[in-house]
Amino acid sequence: MADRKPPQSTGEERAILHDLLQFQRESFVRKVAGIADDDARRAVVASGTSLLWLARHLAFAEHIWLVRRFVGEDDVLITPDPAGDTLDAAIAAYEAMWVRSDAVITAASLDQVTVANSAETPVSLRWILAHLLEETARHAGHADILRELIDGETGR
Repeated sequence: MADRKPPQSTGEERAILHDLLQFQRESFVRKVAGIADDDARRAVVASGTSLLWLARHLAFAEHIWLVRRFVGEDDVLITPDPAGDTLDAAIAAYEAMWVRSDAVITAASLDQVTVANSAETPVSLRWILAHLLEETARHAGHADILRELIDGETGR
């Protein structure tokens, strides 16, 4: 897989954060492309992490932070590990979550603070985007290592 470089920009903060998040989202999807479901379920590290679990986890993270905690809705429940899941279904759910997440990102001010997160310290949309960016990048790196252990494929 060819290595790709992240987008560089001197533009507006929201666009920069979104473009970098989207790059990491797409990097993750490219990293798991072409893996058979049995391999996607394999836990090749002691923690038990699999490519399939990572795909579901990333969709779940965006749902929890943007839909449930930031907007205060629970209209769609993304479960982290449904039984009988396939990698294609997990990726489709993740990509569908991008549409919902991006609508929230576009509609709110970066300075807007969570309204539905009363059990935890309130955070701004800016913080949530930075957190999702680091979470997605971290797990894309995990996927890179898992993929290399599974079939030797490298690159982002």
